[in-house]
Amino acid sequence: MSGSPTIGVLALQGDVREHLRMLEHCGAHAVAVRRPAELDMLDGIVIPGGESTTIIKLADAFEITEPLGKLLHDGLPAFGTCAGMILLADRIQGGTADQTTLGGIDMTVRRNAFGRQVDSFEAMVHLRGLDPGAGPAYHAVFIRAPWVESVGDGVDVVGRIEGGPADGRIVAVREGRLLATSFHPELTEDARMHALFSSIVKGT
Repeated sequence: MSGSPTIGVLALQGDVREHLRMLEHCGAHAVAVRRPAELDMLDGIVIPGGESTTIIKLADAFEITEPLGKLLHDGLPAFGTCAGMILLADRIQGGTADQTTLGGIDMTVRRNAFGRQVDSFEAMVHLRGLDPGAGPAYHAVFIRAPWVESVGDGVDVVGRIEGGPADGRIVAVREGRLLATSFHPELTEDARMHALFSSIVKGT
């Protein structure tokens, strides 16, 4: 792909402006997306955090769930953060009885695995595949975060928690052109996760 990719941020809930800022910093043309017609211009999409059941209900109300799911199935690159990770999971633990996802990544995600809002925390996480320019570890912000219980054979584990009661839990994964993190990279000044996604979109 030549030139700047157009990357959308699903603007139904969550830190939309922060993701847009990070993507622009990485050289992408970043746009907020709410309606099905806006999907046609995209080279990739970010699905931000928020509340996963609320996001999917809003996506249904805006009639964007089905066309977005089809585009993901057809190969549109996507980056899901926190609730966005849940929405990219094929399977959920701890969800509501009627909870659905967009799917795409062969993984089982446990919703609210790290606890409630008051249990939010920050940690240094070693992530594979990042430019080491800002240091080897990534300062990750976890807010009512999920973790990945298990992954299929085709899923690359990018990062795990190191130390503490959640030691070894998977918090970042990639399957092909789909990327997902338990944490909120848009709430830091480290743009390496967004740069990684931009490189996935560009096919580099």
